[in-house]
Amino acid sequence: MLTTATRPRPGGINPLHGLLLSGVFPLFLGAALSDYAYAVSYHVQWGTFASWLIAGALVFNGFALLCAVIGLFRTDRRGTGFLYFGLLVLTGVIGFLNALIHSRDAWAMMPTGLILSIIVAVLALVATLFGFSRRRTGGAL
Repeated sequence: MLTTATRPRPGGINPLHGLLLSGVFPLFLGAALSDYAYAVSYHVQWGTFASWLIAGALVFNGFALLCAVIGLFRTDRRGTGFLYFGLLVLTGVIGFLNALIHSRDAWAMMPTGLILSIIVAVLALVATLFGFSRRRTGGAL
């Protein structure tokens, strides 16, 4: 009888990738909440704060996207890897458009900035949940 030893690949994503991915949603959510506070109070500082949060979220999203590209070449299930990659790309593109909207004059960014911030926050939530749920099944631990 011939036996072969195979090492199971660890499930989930790389810890660095997880750290970068976990920073995307809170920053986009903070930007959406800051836009809401700006829409309610009309204090210009909330719009500026949202702009900085969006910039930080785009940095985290860019590095998470880089990790997702590397993960495309390492995964066995390419379909889910491409879907996750597509979600991150869509989040980054709409987030960049949101950053451009927020670079307008303080009074000109509403209501488009708030709507885009909510859309991007939801996309970031879906991408984060999808990224952390990519686990392999089977095999010994």
